[in-house]
Amino acid sequence: MRKFNFERGDRKLFFKKIASNLIRDERIETTTARAKEIRPIVERMVSMGKKQTLASFRNLLSKLPKKEAEKVYFEIAPRYKERKGGYLKITKTGNFRKRDGVFKAIIEFVK
Repeated sequence: MRKFNFERGDRKLFFKKIASNLIRDERIETTTARAKEIRPIVERMVSMGKKQTLASFRNLLSKLPKKEAEKVYFEIAPRYKERKGGYLKITKTGNFRKRDGVFKAIIEFVK
């Protein structure tokens, strides 16, 4: 796991914010390293939402803000009911940030 120059608590909050932004917008542009780290986290959340149990909903509420947890549980997870995994895709844009030269990527839900 990459640390992104954060301590453990700050890193967990950082991933939570990126995950909630991705779920809210269903598509974000970020660095390739961040996209690769956030992908398994969000895919686990979608798999959890596919179970459609009260326990899975409460688990999502503990990991995400209420609005995003409801969106995963009621909108996104039913969309992938028949799919066994691979809910997100990462597309490298070829652009890079000018200040530090880090390559950017788009991470989005598969249609």
